[in-house]
Amino acid sequence: MTILIVGGSGFLGSELVRQATTAGQPTVTTYATAPGAASPTAWCHLDLRDATSLDATMAEVNPSVVINASSGRADWAITAEGPLQLAIVAAKHGIRMVHVSTDAVFSGIGRVHYDESCLPDPITPYGAAKAAAETGVLAVHPKAVVARTSLIIGHGRSVHERLVHQLAEGTVDGALFTDDIRCPVHVSDLAAALLELALSDAAGIHHVAGTDALSRHELGVLIAKRASQRLPSTHGPASRQRCPRRARRTPRQPDDSAVLAHPTARRPRISTPPRGRTRRRLRLTLATAAAQEQFRTRGERRFRSG
Repeated sequence: MTILIVGGSGFLGSELVRQATTAGQPTVTTYATAPGAASPTAWCHLDLRDATSLDATMAEVNPSVVINASSGRADWAITAEGPLQLAIVAAKHGIRMVHVSTDAVFSGIGRVHYDESCLPDPITPYGAAKAAAETGVLAVHPKAVVARTSLIIGHGRSVHERLVHQLAEGTVDGALFTDDIRCPVHVSDLAAALLELALSDAAGIHHVAGTDALSRHELGVLIAKRASQRLPSTHGPASRQRCPRRARRTPRQPDDSAVLAHPTARRPRISTPPRGRTRRRLRLTLATAAAQEQFRTRGERRFRSG
């Protein structure tokens, strides 16, 4: 069974490749600009905006399942239209598909908990593009899986973790919001859940996120303390509602980071992860203020107390 991973050079895609190859699954991985550090069976260039290239790649690789872990941020052609084209081609060739989506399809206005039955109501261009992709994918490929996740962390390499370390080191300016609530999930747990969904008969929308709802600031404090760092008071709690414009950062501004500001009160908490062993793997416990080093125990991701 060959797995085609679209976006395999990214943070999540690289972990998908690592776990799939470790499990002995033949894995072909696509990239948009350059191959990543992962070691799949083969790399191939793919532009989701090119329907002809999509069809040719799918016919050549002939995978049993395709996992779309690509990220086009707010680029409508890549984030909204690209997955639709991928789903059309996958359905045409009778190939199973898992599309990774996000809790950004929800506004967080008037509701705190969201399950799979809740209708999207995005308020950002990125959220709107992801919501459109969800609708398109399931319309043309009803047996596909749409896996909504939240803030992805892990190994100190995620955008949020790197930003926290930069704030602690004083190399960037920014803020960690107290009213931006997410359900962070470790990249290893998320990749395992996505592969489990890919190799199952599941279909439709599934929420795949951590069980603990944390603000960006709460998570940032834990990340900093795990690395024996301390966030300066100038980078302490802040509110999105009081930041009408994007906070300044140097030397550049990473996308989807803790300092993105828009006029919304709270991010949603998505719930109901897949059952079975995936649910156990997805349990994320952010323990004490003395949290130091993360490790895996009985299928759970924890932070070791000092």
